[in-house]
Amino acid sequence: MGAGEVDLVARKGRTVAFIEVKWRSSRAALDQAIDARRLRRVARAAEALAPRFAGPGDDVRIDVILIAPGTWPRRIANAWQPGA
Repeated sequence: MGAGEVDLVARKGRTVAFIEVKWRSSRAALDQAIDARRLRRVARAAEALAPRFAGPGDDVRIDVILIAPGTWPRRIANAWQPGA
């Protein structure tokens, strides 16, 4: 498919989130863990998977979870905006 991958798919009510999880060995490295190129790949994968997980009227979004040792996970909700 070449569209990238999605790590998790979650639903809450009418919202379906395609979630990219990034782990880095340090908190400082998390700042470079996700960028526009990586988000575009996740967006392509989410677009391919959406018919399987989301129905008519569902809101679809892409979230990112950033994880490093010794820190609380950081969630970026709705990290991808179409056209970004």
